[in-house]
Amino acid sequence: MKRPTKFLGLAVTAIAATALLAGCGTVGDTGGATAAGSDDGVFRIATVSKVEGISWFEAMRTGVDQFGEDNSGVVEAWQTGPDSGDPAKQVQIVEDLIAQGVDALVVVPNDPQSIAPVLKKARDAGIVVITHEAPALAATESVDYDLEAFDNAEFGEKMFEQLANQMGGKGTFVGEVGSLTSETHMAWYNAGIAYLEKNYPDVTPVSAQPYEDDNDDSKARDNALEILKAYPDLGGFIGTSVSAGANFAAVLKEKNLTNIATSMLSLPSVAGPYLEEGVVRSAQAWNPAGAGYAANAVALAVLQNKAVESGSDLNFEGYNDVTVDGKLITGAAILMIEKGQYPGNKYPF
Repeated sequence: MKRPTKFLGLAVTAIAATALLAGCGTVGDTGGATAAGSDDGVFRIATVSKVEGISWFEAMRTGVDQFGEDNSGVVEAWQTGPDSGDPAKQVQIVEDLIAQGVDALVVVPNDPQSIAPVLKKARDAGIVVITHEAPALAATESVDYDLEAFDNAEFGEKMFEQLANQMGGKGTFVGEVGSLTSETHMAWYNAGIAYLEKNYPDVTPVSAQPYEDDNDDSKARDNALEILKAYPDLGGFIGTSVSAGANFAAVLKEKNLTNIATSMLSLPSVAGPYLEEGVVRSAQAWNPAGAGYAANAVALAVLQNKAVESGSDLNFEGYNDVTVDGKLITGAAILMIEKGQYPGNKYPF
């Protein structure tokens, strides 16, 4: 059950005016109804992660699965993805899903620009395309919408502000990203560098470009060992992938090093123990499950010709009052992870 190739978008139409989503309504709560003019079949929505088998995207899978359960009988929702961060493997998975005739794709691109042509191909075939962590694609014909958990510049500035404060406003640090082609990782990193130049000019990176780990734990661990050997007087570390932060923290713990400032993307369950032990001093995140759930809610809304507008509720914390600018949807889902935040180490994800 695909959308019509000549789908007119989510403008204010007679359908949108009478839809459940009018004004600040709720997206994704279908009550068992399907779009006017569709058959009685089930919408098939496939979510394609950057890489399967890592904690971040396992958490995202729970949100995708929950969305499927909450909309049982209306959608079939599942997650798949490559076994590594290779953009070519991700493109091939999308090609296969196009051939299978899915109704919608939710994609978290490893390299937004390289995957853009195949996403456009999907839309040309009548498949709804929603991306996450790819805001630049919102200005293209490759997507129906891009969903962001928050303003990416704000997220990066917070991460680097935490690092600078820990370092006392001076010293050198190393940065590590999942990939130099990861739009959001580089957006956070570049926004953070600009923030430091303006506010903490004596906090400087050791190199012009950050390390990259391909969202791979083994590579991230090798990077950590190399960094600590190459920079014995290092003052701080920034990690924009979960693999970067988790493996750097693990190596710090093994070497009993607690004098290096750390600020990183993580999950409560990953960073929490290190925060409690004093190995890590700052971590932040957004709930991957929420991103998976909310992105699927947007996909279903498009399939059902329902409006997604500023103020719409995507039925998950952090996405209850989204901002919509053209095809860019932004939530307010920044989560700061702090020591003592989860008594008894009862981490939500």
